[in-house]
Amino acid sequence: MENNIAHLTTDDWWLIAAGITVVYMAAMYWCMPTRKAKRRMFIAPLAGWIFLLPNAAIKGYSVPHTLYFYSCALLMFVIMLMPVAKRVASDIAEQEAKPWDKVPLNTFSMYWMFGSATGCIAGVVYLWPFLA
Repeated sequence: MENNIAHLTTDDWWLIAAGITVVYMAAMYWCMPTRKAKRRMFIAPLAGWIFLLPNAAIKGYSVPHTLYFYSCALLMFVIMLMPVAKRVASDIAEQEAKPWDKVPLNTFSMYWMFGSATGCIAGVVYLWPFLA
């Protein structure tokens, strides 16, 4: 079986990262119930670059590897939040309405986010050798 991931060029990775950024922004705009929550989620791609670029430079990762990590991180948030968006939005709105009380996350949402994050991380680790 031919490995198509390793054959992607740097330009391909830039296109993938840009596409996933658009998907992430649209999904987070739809998921988040308040302006404050939307603003926080829109900052994530910028924060990702602020953290990712120095980290990638220190570890000596190539541009395609860095874009791979960036794309996977944003996609992980989409996978974690989209299926439980209504429940998470309700919890966020309630927490912002009552900042003095600690609003617990919905149990199903918490398990979904933990399980999907674990699955995404496992996928990233599994595909990492194919990028080399």
